[in-house]
Amino acid sequence: MINNHAAYRALTSRDPRFDGIFFVGVTSTGVYCRPICPVKTPLQKNCRFFESTFAAEKALFRPCLRCRPELAPGHAPIDNSNRVAHLITRRIDEGLVDEGAGLEEIATEFGMSSRQLRRIVQKELGVSPIELMQTRRLLLAKQLLTETKLPVTEIAFASGFSSLRRFNDAFSTQYRMPPTHLRKRAAEPHETIDAGRTSTLRLSYRPPYDWQEILKFLGARMIRDVEFVTADSYARTVRLGKRTGWIKVTHAPENRGLVVEFTHTLAPVLPPLLGRLRNLFDLTARPDLIAADLMKDKLLKKSVTKNPGLRVPGAFDGFETAIRAILGQQITVKAATTIAGRFAEAFGEKIRTPFPELTRLSPLAARIAKASVGDIAKLGIVRTRAASILALARAFHAGSLKLDAGTNPEADIAQLTALPGIGQWTAHYIAMRVSRWPDAFPKGDIAVRNSLGRVSTKQAEEISQAWRPWRSYAVMHLWKNPRNRRLGD
Repeated sequence: MINNHAAYRALTSRDPRFDGIFFVGVTSTGVYCRPICPVKTPLQKNCRFFESTFAAEKALFRPCLRCRPELAPGHAPIDNSNRVAHLITRRIDEGLVDEGAGLEEIATEFGMSSRQLRRIVQKELGVSPIELMQTRRLLLAKQLLTETKLPVTEIAFASGFSSLRRFNDAFSTQYRMPPTHLRKRAAEPHETIDAGRTSTLRLSYRPPYDWQEILKFLGARMIRDVEFVTADSYARTVRLGKRTGWIKVTHAPENRGLVVEFTHTLAPVLPPLLGRLRNLFDLTARPDLIAADLMKDKLLKKSVTKNPGLRVPGAFDGFETAIRAILGQQITVKAATTIAGRFAEAFGEKIRTPFPELTRLSPLAARIAKASVGDIAKLGIVRTRAASILALARAFHAGSLKLDAGTNPEADIAQLTALPGIGQWTAHYIAMRVSRWPDAFPKGDIAVRNSLGRVSTKQAEEISQAWRPWRSYAVMHLWKNPRNRRLGD
């Protein structure tokens, strides 16, 4: 429940730490804004506060054209109810939930009925799944109309509408203007976009954000030919369904966001593409809340103070990251990166891009599942690890193993450790990056135990209890501290 007086104080200060935490509807204008909106602060008696864009639009407020609520950072999933709501939102983005279809599948994943699931969405987000779907699609369309030169028809389908007529009707009904009105208002800087080949979109985060540390982490683990990391950018090839292309991500600190350049071949799959990038770059994190909790522990206080905005890199492709985790078992990061490049060359399809460093798509589970242990082992991978990769690929291809953000992390860990050659370290690492579980803790990690003073696995687990539910972030701080001493010393 929002405290209206506290929210109004935050609104008057325009503190960016509250961006995405709440939205304010102004009754005198019928518009809702982010708390960082540059317009004159309205009178408190004219303000209504909402926890989400969905709730604001359900109350018939229109999004502000200046602060653009669709760019506000989202909420990190913490508890189970929030994870369920987060998963449904992601499935809507991926086009897997339409007019109620697909809800039964998600409900089954969480061991509940679709009726229970609808109640959770209503409780967590204040809207029904159908209302949620409509708002997500309209907000993406609004961003595309404003920031890109994509034709309106392509924007309609890229946003998840089944026809241009439905898109026009929904847009006019909700925002009381035709979509072309926003296209006419598009800002001049967007004229520089190469509309014939690529477009750009901005993804916001809640500062502080350690972009250089994210690049350092991803660069050390990049898969040759599939990914390419420089001192200021991340690029990769993309396959989503039958669509292929490439993306390049750069930092725009002045706008508190990342700029994503994407090929127009990926326009029809923009919702899942943007969702994957939010996961990869941990854009929905609450650094203020996480830091406040971790700072209470003397073992982490120094690192948290020294490294504000440290994030947990996620996964663009869950299967890809899981394979990479297995390849990294009991060898150095550098050695694992070399082998991952060989693996991509052997099993990844070729693709043409403007970048000589990006020449292959990430290997598909279907192709790997058909291989033999010998086919994988000949790449310099020990046979037991090759058998683990094969088992993972076959389980994922068969659909018995889900590798996705928002699922039940404890269940994911149990499924992973049931596969041959996958232990607790690998399972927790995958939960940390793929499942996006903020409380994952690979307690057997030697670097973690050394950073805690060469403690045992049991002692590491006991110490980590003070960091819950943010143990994944604590691990990132411990990994940045390679010396065999306690962080507070």
